[in-house]
Amino acid sequence: MNRNQVTICLLAGLIALLSFSCSRRMNKNLSIDDIVIYPAPPDTARIQFLTTISSSLSVTGKRSGLGRFLLGERENLGISRPYGLAIHKGKVYICDTQLNALEILDLDKHSFSYFVPGGRGQLKKPLNCSVGKNGFLYVADAKRRQVVVFDADGKYVNSFGESDNSKPTDVFVKDDKIWVTDYNNHRVDVYSTDTYEKLYSIPDSEPGNGDYLYSPTSIYVSDENVYVVDFGDFKVKVYTHGGEFIRSVGSYGRSIGQFVRPKGIAVDSSENLYVVDAGFENTQIFNKDGQLLMFFGGSYKKSGDMWLPATVTIDYDNLEFFQDFAHESFELKYLIFVTNQYGPDKVNVYGYVEPKK
Repeated sequence: MNRNQVTICLLAGLIALLSFSCSRRMNKNLSIDDIVIYPAPPDTARIQFLTTISSSLSVTGKRSGLGRFLLGERENLGISRPYGLAIHKGKVYICDTQLNALEILDLDKHSFSYFVPGGRGQLKKPLNCSVGKNGFLYVADAKRRQVVVFDADGKYVNSFGESDNSKPTDVFVKDDKIWVTDYNNHRVDVYSTDTYEKLYSIPDSEPGNGDYLYSPTSIYVSDENVYVVDFGDFKVKVYTHGGEFIRSVGSYGRSIGQFVRPKGIAVDSSENLYVVDAGFENTQIFNKDGQLLMFFGGSYKKSGDMWLPATVTIDYDNLEFFQDFAHESFELKYLIFVTNQYGPDKVNVYGYVEPKK
């Protein structure tokens, strides 16, 4: 999709979005009875829905000059169909599978922009992304069958991947390694951040074994473990960095602690595992031993609910930008971002909270 096509697509999407209040914000003066919290009372609240980000107004608070020229005072640059989301140094990177581009939200500068690279960096179906310590952006593009790399200024650096049969669905950068889920080849490929050469793949297994990956779609790499969503086996499978199988979490079914359409995952500092399920339209939280702790969200009826969610991301570094949305009786510990592919609320922002003493 070229820049003109993106502009046309944006205009069509914006008109549809005008009927919604995309910059809805929680009133920090709301009573404790009016906010959205999980689990429901009388249990102690652990998750509070803070706000939603669906357009440029959610970040900038005003319409841009270009937008006023295109659509007058109604203009509002929107997020179309978000999938993957990464956060680095106050910037939120959102993969948009309808625009075949990324939205970049700079929380510190209150800016909203589209990242639509051309030439060798052109994106065809960006699903997920990750940002390294050097600020390099890595985008898993399923249609290109490659991971595309850009530097901190958005300039094309390199692209890598396997041949015609590969389908990269997620990418995670950890230290000096790039971890890529290959949906078609049933594995996770590990590359060097220096040379982009493949170092090894995990797991070394065969169909029928408990550690085999049937349809790996999402990945999270902690200091100790590698967590992989096996969409084809309805489980999250956990390995060491070297590929040794540790355990699996979940199973197919509609009971609590099971999965129907597991998608994105994240892990907090206590090794609690967050799993988005597009079938349940919620996020379940498991402890480091794989035991269910709680869940939040639900099929969309109101703010805080989810509509075909795709990715969950945890952030400890940008609490200051969302502190005003947390109820005064809570201490905000970290942020939880969940993307919704449909509905008026494109990116839900939740807070993990603890009651103030």
